[in-house]
Amino acid sequence: PKFYVRAPGRVNLIGEHIDYCGYAVLPMAIEQDILIAVEPVKTQVVHLANTNSLYLDFSTSVNNIQINKTKPQWHNYFLCGLKGIQEHFGLNNPTGMNCLLDGTIPPSSGLSSSSALVCCAGLVTLRANGKTLSKVELAEICTKSERYIGTEGGGMDQSISFLAEEGTAKLIKFSPLRATDVRLPSGAAFVIANSCVEMNKAATSHYNIRVMECRLATKLLSKSKGLDWEKMLRLHDVQTKLGVSLEEMLTIVEEVLHPEPYSAEEICKCLGISLEELRSQILSQNTRDVSTFKLYQRAKHVYSEAARVLEFKKICSEAPANALQLLGELMNQSYISCREMYECSCPELDRLVDICLQFGAIGSRLTGAGWGGCTVSMVPTDKLNAFLKDVKKAYYQSDVQRLALEKNSLFATKPGRGALVFVEA
Repeated sequence: PKFYVRAPGRVNLIGEHIDYCGYAVLPMAIEQDILIAVEPVKTQVVHLANTNSLYLDFSTSVNNIQINKTKPQWHNYFLCGLKGIQEHFGLNNPTGMNCLLDGTIPPSSGLSSSSALVCCAGLVTLRANGKTLSKVELAEICTKSERYIGTEGGGMDQSISFLAEEGTAKLIKFSPLRATDVRLPSGAAFVIANSCVEMNKAATSHYNIRVMECRLATKLLSKSKGLDWEKMLRLHDVQTKLGVSLEEMLTIVEEVLHPEPYSAEEICKCLGISLEELRSQILSQNTRDVSTFKLYQRAKHVYSEAARVLEFKKICSEAPANALQLLGELMNQSYISCREMYECSCPELDRLVDICLQFGAIGSRLTGAGWGGCTVSMVPTDKLNAFLKDVKKAYYQSDVQRLALEKNSLFATKPGRGALVFVEA
């Protein structure tokens, strides 16, 4: 290999499902990462191999990138990053490469293994073709290019993968993309626990349906307030245009939207459009057959979660004596909202959160889209070892399949650094 590239996974401490609504989130990079060894070659072919034999080798011409949305196989995520960079620079003669990939992020666990792979591939392609970009530009290109695989993501995962710094979490804001350091309080560790239920965002429609429900809520709220609803895409846009607080937006949601699910027909009636227009102009390809949408619940979650993120950052900055207690309460409120209003939990995550709180976590919540994947818990440092032992016994040792995965499924983590290129000295 001539060079190596690594891109980390992440854990989102608070701010679930709000990046694609335009709101700030609060993740940190974890130590687990994707690592790719690269040899640029004269032929215009990219050869991909994986140290894990479950992931099959793949080769393709760099001039004809085909990304199959129907099957989210590992190499398609690499191709997303590759294609994003190629298209950004309009590369007519892209460099061929031999790449060997190794990864320590558990797949489909909500720790962003897929976005780390897209980011890693983007940085590999950039370096191999002798181009340069800022970290912010890279994050924006990789966010867009991951959509080639059908995930309508908001940009948090790619942003933290590039912008992370060791020792600090980040408040990430969008449009324009920027990141601010958030110093986490001493006296607590953040522990990740994998439910061992896999959830692949690109393979299930849950995620993209939520994105569309938020988009539809945006349209209905905008129309009710006399705004140009056709141009409005994100819940954040409504708040900005109205110039009101998040608390006021929650009141507006109560006034305008009803808790009962909306049928596609009712949405059309509210907006004065046909079913055909709804499907072709507003809904994404993979959500056109959905017949009911919960707009009230999704909007309530987004506006309340956006407020929790800002409160979390404020507590970290001001560091009051009871900071840990306050942060723990915000994490718990976030989890209840994810479970009740956004409905992105599952029985195993509910059980795991209960176990974590029972054994001493001050706060515990699902992290990364949900419907499986991981929880993140804030645990007092002096209780950490007992906590790990108790959770291992209660959740992992009671199940043969989980026990086999336990080594990579339960660990304390510190904020790690972002993506890097290593060059042979």
